[in-house]
Amino acid sequence: MSAPATPRTTPPAKPSASAPSAGTTTPAPISAPAARRSLDWRIRFGALSLIWGFSFLLIKVGTEGYAPFQVTLGRLLSGTAVLAVAMAVRRERLPRGARAWGHLAVAAFFLNALPFSLFSYAELSIPSTLAGICNATSPLWGMALSLVALSEDRPTRRRVAGLGLGFLGVLTVLGAWQGFSGLDFSGTAMALLASLSYPVGWIYVRRTLAGSSSSTLALTGSQLFLGTVQIALVTPLFTSAPDGFPLLPTLAVVALGALGTGLAVLMQYGLVAEIGPTTAQMVTYFIPAIATAAGVVVLGEQLSWNTPVGALVVLAGAALTQSRARSGKARTETQP
Repeated sequence: MSAPATPRTTPPAKPSASAPSAGTTTPAPISAPAARRSLDWRIRFGALSLIWGFSFLLIKVGTEGYAPFQVTLGRLLSGTAVLAVAMAVRRERLPRGARAWGHLAVAAFFLNALPFSLFSYAELSIPSTLAGICNATSPLWGMALSLVALSEDRPTRRRVAGLGLGFLGVLTVLGAWQGFSGLDFSGTAMALLASLSYPVGWIYVRRTLAGSSSSTLALTGSQLFLGTVQIALVTPLFTSAPDGFPLLPTLAVVALGALGTGLAVLMQYGLVAEIGPTTAQMVTYFIPAIATAAGVVVLGEQLSWNTPVGALVVLAGAALTQSRARSGKARTETQP
Protein backbone atom coordinates (compact mmCIF):
# COMPACT_ATOMS: atom_id res chain seq x y z
CA MET A 1 0.00 0.00 0.00
CA SER A 2 1.35 -0.07 -3.79
CA ALA A 3 1.57 2.15 -0.56
CA PRO A 4 1.19 1.16 -1.12
CA ALA A 5 2.91 3.90 1.46
CA THR A 6 4.76 6.55 -0.16
CA PRO A 7 6.15 5.74 -3.57
CA ARG A 8 9.70 6.90 -4.18
CA THR A 9 9.63 10.60 -4.83
CA THR A 10 12.92 11.35 -6.52
CA PRO A 11 13.83 9.52 -9.67
CA PRO A 12 17.46 9.36 -10.66
CA ALA A 13 18.95 12.30 -12.47
CA LYS A 14 21.12 10.16 -14.71
CA PRO A 15 20.28 6.93 -16.53
CA SER A 16 22.96 5.07 -14.63
CA ALA A 17 21.66 5.96 -11.19
CA SER A 18 18.92 4.25 -9.27
CA ALA A 19 16.97 5.61 -6.36
CA PRO A 20 17.19 5.71 -3.47
CA SER A 21 20.93 5.03 -3.62
CA ALA A 22 21.19 7.98 -6.00
CA GLY A 23 20.20 10.15 -3.06
CA THR A 24 22.86 8.47 -0.89
CA THR A 25 20.31 7.95 1.87
CA THR A 26 20.89 4.26 2.52
CA PRO A 27 24.19 2.95 1.18
CA ALA A 28 24.26 -0.75 0.46
CA PRO A 29 26.26 -2.76 2.99
CA ILE A 30 29.42 -4.03 1.34
CA SER A 31 31.35 -5.54 4.22
CA ALA A 32 28.81 -8.10 5.49
CA PRO A 33 29.17 -11.72 4.37
CA ALA A 34 27.13 -12.62 1.30
CA ALA A 35 25.10 -15.29 3.10
CA ARG A 36 24.12 -12.89 5.84
CA ARG A 37 23.11 -10.20 3.35
CA SER A 38 20.92 -12.73 1.52
CA LEU A 39 19.13 -13.76 4.72
CA ASP A 40 18.70 -10.16 5.84
CA TRP A 41 17.12 -8.86 2.64
CA ARG A 42 14.77 -11.83 2.33
CA ILE A 43 13.49 -11.27 5.84
CA ARG A 44 13.03 -7.55 5.24
CA PHE A 45 11.40 -8.22 1.87
CA GLY A 46 8.88 -10.53 3.54
CA ALA A 47 8.25 -8.06 6.34
CA LEU A 48 7.65 -5.24 3.85
CA SER A 49 5.20 -7.41 1.90
CA LEU A 50 3.29 -8.18 5.09
CA ILE A 51 3.22 -4.56 6.24
CA TRP A 52 1.85 -3.24 2.97
CA GLY A 53 -0.45 -6.24 2.49
CA PHE A 54 -2.04 -5.71 5.91
CA SER A 55 -2.50 -1.97 5.28
CA PHE A 56 -5.93 -2.53 3.75
CA LEU A 57 -7.07 -4.49 6.79
CA LEU A 58 -5.82 -1.66 9.02
CA ILE A 59 -7.74 0.88 6.96
CA LYS A 60 -10.92 -1.16 7.36
CA VAL A 61 -10.44 -1.43 11.14
CA GLY A 62 -9.60 2.28 11.39
CA THR A 63 -12.80 3.33 9.63
CA GLU A 64 -14.82 1.40 12.22
CA GLY A 65 -13.93 4.07 14.78
CA TYR A 66 -13.03 7.15 12.76
CA ALA A 67 -14.17 9.05 9.71
CA PRO A 68 -12.11 8.39 6.54
CA PHE A 69 -10.39 11.80 6.63
CA GLN A 70 -9.48 11.20 10.27
CA VAL A 71 -7.96 7.85 9.37
CA THR A 72 -5.88 9.55 6.67
CA LEU A 73 -4.82 12.35 9.02
CA GLY A 74 -3.73 9.93 11.73
CA ARG A 75 -1.90 7.84 9.16
CA LEU A 76 0.01 10.81 7.77
CA LEU A 77 0.83 12.17 11.22
CA SER A 78 2.31 8.84 12.32
CA GLY A 79 4.20 8.33 9.06
CA THR A 80 5.61 11.85 9.09
CA ALA A 81 6.78 11.41 12.69
CA VAL A 82 8.75 8.27 11.77
CA LEU A 83 10.44 9.93 8.79
CA ALA A 84 11.13 13.08 10.82
CA VAL A 85 13.03 10.99 13.36
CA ALA A 86 14.95 9.26 10.56
CA MET A 87 15.82 12.63 9.01
CA ALA A 88 17.01 13.96 12.35
CA VAL A 89 19.18 10.90 13.00
CA ARG A 90 20.75 11.14 9.54
CA ARG A 91 20.95 14.94 9.75
CA GLU A 92 19.08 15.41 6.50
CA ARG A 93 18.44 18.95 5.32
CA LEU A 94 15.01 20.07 4.17
CA PRO A 95 14.58 20.96 0.49
CA ARG A 96 15.27 24.60 -0.34
CA GLY A 97 13.30 26.97 -2.53
CA ALA A 98 9.63 27.75 -2.96
CA ARG A 99 9.60 25.99 -6.32
CA ALA A 100 10.65 22.65 -4.81
CA TRP A 101 8.08 22.95 -2.01
CA GLY A 102 5.40 23.80 -4.55
CA HIS A 103 6.16 20.67 -6.55
CA LEU A 104 6.23 18.61 -3.36
CA ALA A 105 2.79 19.96 -2.40
CA VAL A 106 1.36 18.70 -5.70
CA ALA A 107 3.15 15.36 -5.24
CA ALA A 108 1.78 15.09 -1.70
CA PHE A 109 -1.75 15.55 -2.99
CA PHE A 110 -1.55 12.86 -5.70
CA LEU A 111 0.69 10.39 -3.86
CA ASN A 112 -0.62 10.72 -0.30
CA ALA A 113 -3.60 12.92 0.55
CA LEU A 114 -5.85 11.90 -2.34
CA PRO A 115 -5.22 8.13 -2.61
CA PHE A 116 -5.10 7.58 1.16
CA SER A 117 -8.43 9.36 1.56
CA LEU A 118 -10.03 7.56 -1.39
CA PHE A 119 -9.04 4.15 -0.05
CA SER A 120 -10.42 5.06 3.38
CA TYR A 121 -13.74 6.16 1.88
CA ALA A 122 -13.82 3.15 -0.45
CA GLU A 123 -13.50 0.68 2.41
CA LEU A 124 -16.65 2.01 4.00
CA SER A 125 -18.55 0.06 1.34
CA ILE A 126 -16.19 -2.50 -0.23
CA PRO A 127 -14.15 -5.32 1.34
CA SER A 128 -10.48 -4.75 2.09
CA THR A 129 -9.73 -7.65 -0.27
CA LEU A 130 -11.20 -5.75 -3.24
CA ALA A 131 -9.37 -2.56 -2.23
CA GLY A 132 -6.07 -4.44 -2.19
CA ILE A 133 -6.69 -5.86 -5.65
CA CYS A 134 -7.69 -2.45 -7.02
CA ASN A 135 -4.38 -1.13 -5.69
CA ALA A 136 -2.59 -3.68 -7.88
CA THR A 137 -3.88 -1.92 -11.01
CA SER A 138 -1.52 1.04 -10.45
CA PRO A 139 1.19 -0.34 -12.80
CA LEU A 140 -1.48 -0.70 -15.49
CA TRP A 141 -2.61 2.89 -15.11
CA GLY A 142 1.03 3.96 -15.02
CA MET A 143 1.77 2.13 -18.27
CA ALA A 144 -1.23 3.70 -20.02
CA LEU A 145 -0.41 7.21 -18.78
CA SER A 146 3.31 6.99 -19.51
CA LEU A 147 2.64 6.24 -23.17
CA VAL A 148 0.93 9.62 -23.37
CA ALA A 149 2.89 11.73 -20.92
CA LEU A 150 6.45 10.35 -21.11
CA SER A 151 8.00 10.42 -24.57
CA GLU A 152 10.85 8.12 -23.51
CA ASP A 153 8.44 5.27 -22.70
CA ARG A 154 7.87 3.54 -26.01
CA PRO A 155 5.13 0.91 -26.34
CA THR A 156 6.13 -2.65 -27.16
CA ARG A 157 3.95 -5.58 -28.08
CA ARG A 158 4.62 -7.23 -24.75
CA ARG A 159 3.75 -4.13 -22.73
CA VAL A 160 0.59 -3.43 -24.71
CA ALA A 161 -0.41 -7.07 -24.29
CA GLY A 162 0.20 -6.75 -20.57
CA LEU A 163 -2.01 -3.67 -20.44
CA GLY A 164 -4.86 -5.49 -22.16
CA LEU A 165 -4.41 -8.60 -20.02
CA GLY A 166 -4.39 -6.53 -16.85
CA PHE A 167 -7.65 -4.77 -17.59
CA LEU A 168 -9.18 -8.11 -18.56
CA GLY A 169 -8.25 -9.22 -15.06
CA VAL A 170 -9.97 -6.13 -13.62
CA LEU A 171 -13.17 -7.05 -15.46
CA THR A 172 -12.86 -10.58 -14.07
CA VAL A 173 -12.50 -9.31 -10.51
CA LEU A 174 -15.54 -7.06 -10.94
CA GLY A 175 -17.67 -9.82 -12.49
CA ALA A 176 -18.37 -8.07 -15.77
CA TRP A 177 -20.01 -11.15 -17.37
CA GLN A 178 -22.79 -11.07 -14.77
CA GLY A 179 -23.47 -7.36 -15.12
CA PHE A 180 -21.31 -6.37 -12.11
CA SER A 181 -24.02 -7.85 -9.87
CA GLY A 182 -23.59 -7.03 -6.19
CA LEU A 183 -20.78 -4.57 -6.87
CA ASP A 184 -20.68 -1.29 -4.98
CA PHE A 185 -19.85 1.10 -7.81
CA SER A 186 -18.96 4.15 -5.72
CA GLY A 187 -16.56 2.30 -3.43
CA THR A 188 -14.92 0.40 -6.27
CA ALA A 189 -14.59 3.57 -8.35
CA MET A 190 -12.89 5.36 -5.46
CA ALA A 191 -10.42 2.48 -5.00
CA LEU A 192 -9.59 2.48 -8.71
CA LEU A 193 -9.21 6.27 -8.71
CA ALA A 194 -6.83 5.94 -5.77
CA SER A 195 -4.71 3.48 -7.75
CA LEU A 196 -4.78 5.89 -10.71
CA SER A 197 -3.65 8.76 -8.52
CA TYR A 198 -0.29 7.12 -7.81
CA PRO A 199 1.03 7.05 -11.41
CA VAL A 200 -0.28 10.58 -11.98
CA GLY A 201 1.90 11.63 -9.06
CA TRP A 202 4.88 9.59 -10.27
CA ILE A 203 4.77 11.18 -13.70
CA TYR A 204 4.52 14.65 -12.18
CA VAL A 205 7.50 13.94 -9.92
CA ARG A 206 9.60 12.64 -12.81
CA ARG A 207 8.91 15.83 -14.74
CA THR A 208 9.54 18.27 -11.90
CA LEU A 209 11.82 16.84 -9.21
CA ALA A 210 14.23 14.63 -11.15
CA GLY A 211 17.79 15.64 -10.38
CA SER A 212 16.93 17.44 -7.15
CA SER A 213 19.91 18.09 -4.89
CA SER A 214 17.91 16.94 -1.86
CA SER A 215 18.00 13.32 -0.78
CA THR A 216 15.14 10.93 -1.36
CA LEU A 217 14.47 10.74 2.38
CA ALA A 218 14.32 14.51 2.73
CA LEU A 219 11.95 14.86 -0.21
CA THR A 220 9.69 12.05 0.99
CA GLY A 221 9.58 13.33 4.57
CA SER A 222 8.76 16.83 3.34
CA GLN A 223 6.12 15.43 1.01
CA LEU A 224 4.42 13.54 3.84
CA PHE A 225 4.48 16.68 5.99
CA LEU A 226 2.75 18.67 3.25
CA GLY A 227 0.19 15.90 2.80
CA THR A 228 -0.48 16.03 6.54
CA VAL A 229 -1.07 19.78 6.36
CA GLN A 230 -3.45 19.36 3.42
CA ILE A 231 -5.57 16.77 5.21
CA ALA A 232 -5.44 18.71 8.48
CA LEU A 233 -7.01 21.69 6.70
CA VAL A 234 -9.74 19.60 5.06
CA THR A 235 -10.71 17.26 7.90
CA PRO A 236 -12.51 19.84 10.13
CA LEU A 237 -14.63 20.92 7.17
CA PHE A 238 -16.09 17.45 6.59
CA THR A 239 -15.94 15.70 9.95
CA SER A 240 -16.64 16.49 13.58
CA ALA A 241 -14.29 15.70 16.43
CA PRO A 242 -14.48 12.04 17.50
CA ASP A 243 -16.38 11.30 20.69
CA GLY A 244 -13.54 9.15 21.94
CA PHE A 245 -10.49 7.18 20.94
CA PRO A 246 -11.51 3.52 20.62
CA LEU A 247 -8.52 1.30 21.27
CA LEU A 248 -8.51 -1.04 18.27
CA PRO A 249 -9.20 1.56 15.55
CA THR A 250 -6.67 3.91 17.15
CA LEU A 251 -3.97 1.24 17.18
CA ALA A 252 -4.84 0.37 13.57
CA VAL A 253 -4.43 3.97 12.41
CA VAL A 254 -1.15 4.44 14.27
CA ALA A 255 0.22 1.16 12.88
CA LEU A 256 -0.97 2.10 9.41
CA GLY A 257 1.05 5.30 9.55
CA ALA A 258 4.08 4.33 11.60
CA LEU A 259 4.60 0.96 9.92
CA GLY A 260 2.89 1.15 6.52
CA THR A 261 3.75 4.76 5.69
CA GLY A 262 6.90 5.46 7.71
CA LEU A 263 8.92 2.35 8.50
CA ALA A 264 7.98 0.67 5.20
CA VAL A 265 9.48 3.56 3.22
CA LEU A 266 12.76 3.24 5.12
CA MET A 267 12.78 -0.53 4.59
CA GLN A 268 12.17 -0.07 0.89
CA TYR A 269 15.07 2.36 0.56
CA GLY A 270 17.35 -0.22 2.17
CA LEU A 271 16.15 -2.98 -0.14
CA VAL A 272 16.61 -0.88 -3.27
CA ALA A 273 20.13 0.07 -2.18
CA GLU A 274 21.07 -3.54 -1.37
CA ILE A 275 19.39 -5.65 -4.06
CA GLY A 276 18.45 -3.08 -6.69
CA PRO A 277 15.11 -1.60 -7.77
CA THR A 278 14.15 -4.48 -10.10
CA THR A 279 14.07 -7.10 -7.34
CA ALA A 280 12.83 -4.71 -4.66
CA GLN A 281 9.79 -3.68 -6.70
CA MET A 282 8.63 -7.30 -6.80
CA VAL A 283 7.12 -6.67 -3.36
CA THR A 284 4.27 -5.01 -5.27
CA TYR A 285 3.07 -8.38 -6.54
CA PHE A 286 2.72 -9.90 -3.07
CA ILE A 287 0.53 -7.13 -1.69
CA PRO A 288 -2.86 -8.19 -3.16
CA ALA A 289 -2.34 -11.82 -2.13
CA ILE A 290 -1.57 -10.83 1.46
CA ALA A 291 -4.40 -8.27 1.53
CA THR A 292 -6.82 -10.94 0.32
CA ALA A 293 -5.64 -13.52 2.85
CA ALA A 294 -5.82 -10.97 5.70
CA GLY A 295 -9.32 -9.87 4.75
CA VAL A 296 -10.64 -13.43 4.55
CA VAL A 297 -8.89 -14.91 7.59
CA VAL A 298 -8.93 -11.97 10.01
CA LEU A 299 -12.03 -10.02 8.96
CA GLY A 300 -14.06 -12.96 7.65
CA GLU A 301 -14.72 -11.31 4.27
CA GLN A 302 -16.39 -13.42 1.60
CA LEU A 303 -14.39 -14.37 -1.49
CA SER A 304 -15.84 -15.62 -4.77
CA TRP A 305 -13.76 -17.53 -7.30
CA ASN A 306 -13.45 -14.63 -9.75
CA THR A 307 -11.67 -12.41 -7.21
CA PRO A 308 -8.43 -14.42 -6.83
CA VAL A 309 -8.49 -15.54 -10.48
CA GLY A 310 -8.92 -11.97 -11.69
CA ALA A 311 -6.22 -10.77 -9.29
CA LEU A 312 -3.73 -13.25 -10.78
CA VAL A 313 -4.57 -12.01 -14.27
CA VAL A 314 -4.11 -8.39 -13.13
CA LEU A 315 -0.70 -9.20 -11.65
CA ALA A 316 0.37 -11.06 -14.79
CA GLY A 317 -0.59 -8.08 -16.91
CA ALA A 318 1.17 -5.66 -14.57
CA ALA A 319 4.33 -7.79 -14.70
CA LEU A 320 4.28 -7.70 -18.51
CA THR A 321 3.93 -3.92 -18.59
CA GLN A 322 7.06 -3.62 -16.45
CA SER A 323 9.08 -6.37 -18.13
CA ARG A 324 11.13 -4.14 -20.40
CA ALA A 325 11.57 -1.08 -18.22
CA ARG A 326 15.10 0.29 -18.44
CA SER A 327 17.15 -0.31 -15.36
CA GLY A 328 17.99 3.36 -14.99
CA LYS A 329 14.42 4.64 -14.99
CA ALA A 330 12.41 5.20 -11.89
CA ARG A 331 10.27 2.21 -11.00
CA THR A 332 6.71 2.69 -9.87
CA GLU A 333 5.95 1.24 -6.49
CA THR A 334 2.50 1.29 -4.93
CA GLN A 335 1.39 1.88 -1.35
CA PRO A 336 -2.15 1.70 -0.16
